[in-house]
Amino acid sequence: VGGMRSSEPSRTSIGTALRRGQHRLGHERPWVLDDPFALLLIGPAWTDMAMALQAAGSAELHRQQTAGIVARSRWAEDRAVAGGFEQFVILGAGLDTFAWRRPDVLGRMTVFEVDHPSTQNWKLERAQLLGLPTNERHRFVSCDFETTSLATALQSEGFDTSRRTCFSWLGVVAYLSSAAIDATLAFVRDCPGSEIALTYPPAEDELDEVGAELRRLVLRVAAAGGEPLLTILTPGAAEELGFRHGLRVIDHPTRDDMTSRYFADRRDALRPHTNERCIAFGAQPATPASEQ
Repeated sequence: VGGMRSSEPSRTSIGTALRRGQHRLGHERPWVLDDPFALLLIGPAWTDMAMALQAAGSAELHRQQTAGIVARSRWAEDRAVAGGFEQFVILGAGLDTFAWRRPDVLGRMTVFEVDHPSTQNWKLERAQLLGLPTNERHRFVSCDFETTSLATALQSEGFDTSRRTCFSWLGVVAYLSSAAIDATLAFVRDCPGSEIALTYPPAEDELDEVGAELRRLVLRVAAAGGEPLLTILTPGAAEELGFRHGLRVIDHPTRDDMTSRYFADRRDALRPHTNERCIAFGAQPATPASEQ
């Protein structure tokens, strides 16, 4: 991959960015998510990666996987922007480009990108080489979810637990232990008035034929890259995960819901896959001093 020197990004983070870029190149407008930076961050090797990926599954699998990735990002970003939040924390940010695509929101929202040091260092090197702008409200937080406290990592970069925050946690839960997931949800619970928009892989009986094909491909690629799937949930278990931490379900869209929201009236019949579900949890609002 062009620009790689002192560290290497995760394989899944590059694959996700590749899909965002391919949506812009290969699908008709209106784009669900317009990301002009994704392929630039990967570098010239993205073409070889795309060809290798294309040979690994059916054409419909690739269409649906790309649709799923752009839809989940659009869903989380819409929640962050429309919710009037003061902070947006992107957990497992990978090669996310929200802060560069939406400089208009940095005037009222601080964006924290949180990821493993190896992926983040590689990304910062690429961003510097490309001359992408820096902003005091766009902050990078190094954190290994399995070994580092999220609270400590965020607060070292100026995160304020008293400010309403939207957390985005896309494509990450599947690769974490239950202890790491619990620690993150507990942290969100302790940020009054905040919410977390996350994705999880549903149990196999929730998958259609293309979803099952994609699950097999993801398992193979993830294991080869040292990132095996550790967490698979039924929709009921996903909701219970939030309830257990005192969080309420705000949104839990089905594949049909996501299709109607973001892919309605398209001539290309593009729609997301069934190998991932979105769910948003909300923390309780802060208790007014007069009621304490």
